[in-house]
Amino acid sequence: MDQDSKRRPKRDRRAPRPAGPPPSEAALREAALAHLARFAATEVGLRRVLQRRVDRWARRAEVEGAAPEAIAPQAAAARAAAAAVARAMVAAGAVDDAAFAESRARRLARAGRSRRAIAAHLGAKGVATETAAAALPEAEAELDAALAQCRRRRIGPFASEPPPEDPLAARAARMRALAALARAGFGREVAEAALSMDTAAAEERLIVLRQG
Repeated sequence: MDQDSKRRPKRDRRAPRPAGPPPSEAALREAALAHLARFAATEVGLRRVLQRRVDRWARRAEVEGAAPEAIAPQAAAARAAAAAVARAMVAAGAVDDAAFAESRARRLARAGRSRRAIAAHLGAKGVATETAAAALPEAEAELDAALAQCRRRRIGPFASEPPPEDPLAARAARMRALAALARAGFGREVAEAALSMDTAAAEERLIVLRQG
């Protein structure tokens, strides 16, 4: 082998995947089951996954030279099939938006996410407003989530350094910590309580939170 051949990067010899026919309802059902075997999903989330599969087919078909006016009705029919498959998964109990919301809300609260941030996350996942509201942690648990956020950010009772002795510097540090908790969605009262808590008490509350 000559030196030029050694230096020449290897080409990917795999041929592009042919578009083939548009995804059928049966194929989309198999894809849905494969996805749900690995990930929890809402009805909206599963529908998006399946419709992205349809979109990929449409792009490949276009690259292969299929006419857009031929692709459009086939893609529309496949997207409708994707929605039907997602509804069928709900009817079969394989997809449960309420259970998804409750599980995800608990996990996010333990990670230090505020009720506001959790609600926004669930909404982005396609959970209905009423279902998301029912899954949110109790308002009293907001302090525990704020403490978890303090631990993540190393502020308040989990600060790596004691507060500055200079009053102005201490106030500035406090305001920065309050701003960090505000950006995370915590109200002023909860943020103040979390930042003022004794380290031992904060640790004890987080232990209980993790165990719950």
